[in-house]
Amino acid sequence: MTAYVALLRAVNVGGTGKLPMTELKAMGEAAGFGQVRTYIASGNVVFTSDKSEDAVRAGLEKALEAYAGKPVGVVVRTAAEMADTLKRNPFPDRPGNRVVALFVDGPIPKDALDHARGVKEEQLALGKREIYIFYGDGMADSRLVIPAAKAGTARNMNTIAKLAEMAGALSQS
Repeated sequence: MTAYVALLRAVNVGGTGKLPMTELKAMGEAAGFGQVRTYIASGNVVFTSDKSEDAVRAGLEKALEAYAGKPVGVVVRTAAEMADTLKRNPFPDRPGNRVVALFVDGPIPKDALDHARGVKEEQLALGKREIYIFYGDGMADSRLVIPAAKAGTARNMNTIAKLAEMAGALSQS
């Protein structure tokens, strides 16, 4: 069994896409996932499964579309990948609530950051399947747009650390 973290896109942010985490947990259990746990009301779920990453994503997306009546994007990482994302944070001395990893499904073009628009005080770094962003003054007034990551979803380092811990514990059991 593999321990996974699934990150839902545009759930419970700014009043859009409301999804109670009890419903998300039930969807995971109905999909046959084991040890399903959610973390904060922003679409984070950890679980175990013997299915592939693609099969896990497809199953969750199908259940979420049936629930929401519209497609809901899902990004999936293994427990090891989530821990690696945390370890590779290029801004480790910055506050965890001001540094995010913007997760995407496929490979990120090497020139993705060259096409970013609205960059002011933000610092950007390319990861494997994520883009790291340090928001010096916070995200509220940022106008940053990264076309290569428009279908992605971001989590701050504090959340990533907790999800990595939760998924890592599932890997141990």
